[in-house]
Amino acid sequence: MAFNSFGNLLQLTTFGESHGIAIGGVIDGFPAGMNVDFEAIQNELDRRKPGQSAIVTQRKEPDTVQFLSGIFEGVTTGASIGFQIQNTNQKSKDYSHNTNVYRPSHADYTYDKKYETRDYRGGGRTSARETANWVVAGALAKQLISHININAFTSSVGDIFIDKPYQDLDFTKTDSNIVRCPDEAIAEKMIAKIKDIKKQGDTIGGTITCVAQNVPVGLGEPIFHKLHAELGKAMLSINAVKGFEFGSGFCGAKMQGSEHNDVFTKDGKTETNLSGGIQGGISNGMDIYFRVAFKPVATIMQKQQTIDSDGNLTEIHGKGRHDPCVVPRAIPIVEALTALVLADFYLLDRTRRV
Repeated sequence: MAFNSFGNLLQLTTFGESHGIAIGGVIDGFPAGMNVDFEAIQNELDRRKPGQSAIVTQRKEPDTVQFLSGIFEGVTTGASIGFQIQNTNQKSKDYSHNTNVYRPSHADYTYDKKYETRDYRGGGRTSARETANWVVAGALAKQLISHININAFTSSVGDIFIDKPYQDLDFTKTDSNIVRCPDEAIAEKMIAKIKDIKKQGDTIGGTITCVAQNVPVGLGEPIFHKLHAELGKAMLSINAVKGFEFGSGFCGAKMQGSEHNDVFTKDGKTETNLSGGIQGGISNGMDIYFRVAFKPVATIMQKQQTIDSDGNLTEIHGKGRHDPCVVPRAIPIVEALTALVLADFYLLDRTRRV
């Protein structure tokens, strides 16, 4: 299986399966001389880890990261940063019912047909367990570009949406509730919705909005390496993501140019920001903001029709520990990948400056 790496100058390569001994990765291209805040890295992992609330999977994993190389006496050395996270709470027997049965809307069928083998224990390499690796790398990237503020939050669950612009939200309140929505009144409705869906043995989707502030002008490499294209690729690499839009997004398709153009002010800023902080694939100094859509988790605790590996029709009933809504735990993943993309472009930009 190829293509386990992400990034250009700053590159992350990962390994591991959901129910294997450990997951981990190697980060290449990280500059030497940065003091590492290990507590901040672990805090990001704690935001992503399972078992943290009543509305997420109850798999219990400490998700403690162990750094193996590239950091000496708390400072990056410029060498490859190797790390691993032990899997300690696998319950592979929960997946014994689907050893030769394909779960609807999972990667079981496509992996089996492509590789003629698959790890049925939690999906193996296709599991969102892999995203813990991304959070480690992203937490380091956040420290590298600490001048840029990156905040993601739950902006909708099902048909419940925040009806305020992000400028009117207090991002310090995002982690004050288990759904990670900075609007406390809307958060209560979202939590109630997820709990109700969980009781039905079903799942529900939602959206995450991410805002990057204090981004300098000039990040992005046209023509085929535009900043928004790389952000889109990163977000669409996350398990369960079905859509990505930045700035005005699809709403921009309904507007006229006279409505949509961001008129300049004297200081090089713009009166509006429908461009989402990116023009011509390059950051323009305004806030970068985008929205990511997540589908309902594919494993549901209800009977569904499916087929087995021989093509016979059969039934399957979800078992094990699964998120009724993946959105709250995906917040740190969205932030991590955003940080990796921006840090990569930050290093690329430095290569052409004296």
